[in-house]
Amino acid sequence: MIDLRSDTVTKPTQGMLDAMLSAHVGDDVFGDDPTVNQLQDMISDMFGMESAIFCPSGTMTNQIAIKVHTNPGDELICDRLSHIYIYEGGGIARNSGVSTRLLQGDRGRFLASDISNNINPDDEHFPITTLISIENTCNKGGGSVWNFDNIKEIANVCKKRNLKLHLDGARLFNALTESKARPADYGNIFDSISICLSKGLGAPIGSLLLGSNEFIKKARRIRKVFGGGMRQVGYLAAAGIYALENNLKRLKEDHQRAKIIESTLLNLPYIKSVYPVETNLIVFELESNLNVNHFLKKLEEKDIFVIKTGHQLIRMVTHLNFNDDMLESTIDILNKIKF
Repeated sequence: MIDLRSDTVTKPTQGMLDAMLSAHVGDDVFGDDPTVNQLQDMISDMFGMESAIFCPSGTMTNQIAIKVHTNPGDELICDRLSHIYIYEGGGIARNSGVSTRLLQGDRGRFLASDISNNINPDDEHFPITTLISIENTCNKGGGSVWNFDNIKEIANVCKKRNLKLHLDGARLFNALTESKARPADYGNIFDSISICLSKGLGAPIGSLLLGSNEFIKKARRIRKVFGGGMRQVGYLAAAGIYALENNLKRLKEDHQRAKIIESTLLNLPYIKSVYPVETNLIVFELESNLNVNHFLKKLEEKDIFVIKTGHQLIRMVTHLNFNDDMLESTIDILNKIKF
């Protein structure tokens, strides 16, 4: 079986399992799980931020950040392809009572001028613009990577207009792999950052939310309300530590394999277009006369699993459990598909 549905389908390696089994644990709700504290300190130091909190999922870390940064009736600005808007169950409205201003960017990326042009005036008829959120890499944008100079320009607008800036960095390390920017560069300009450990990094579960000491103190209260307080969770935090220590440099391999698949797709007669592949996500569009479900079935018959991600759109995601032999088989099968 070749599973390219997501980079969340990975299984812990033996080294990660060994680290989990040997973890020293405590009760994290009381704040005394030493492995959780080590993970939180490790990621805070990496990004040069004051504090961090370990949560079950990236949806929770994003939703906590939104709730801490805003008040009911406020408005946040994000791109129309943002995960926080599309894939988090309406949490912006349900959890925080906040409205959303959507931007029409370039595969999930927008400019500082887009922010300036969409901040509401100080008028009682409009919600108060409070928060800006960006997603790097952008999932619905096909793993698109933000230009860090553009991010800095957005941060400058936020500082001048007294807006908070949040980063949905579920796949930030994929972006960093293809960028000259460092984690500390991001920590220097964002008010909060969400990092996922269970996507390209191979941990079985867990995300981290980073920010100031005051922000994380508030975040712990919201995590409790959301039901995210966990007890002897150091066993899972140990997987996160192992991932950060061992699985960052190898992300480049995923990107290289994704580029090889891209070059194959570009030459296939049944492919209408392919999003530019920048990281480990491959999004392509089938010709309009073809049935997407029929295409998925053809792949499944060959034990290759991918997902539909929009009208005529298919997504593949490379990851640490996808090797060169699987790559060769995938390319061979794609070349042999007939309609």
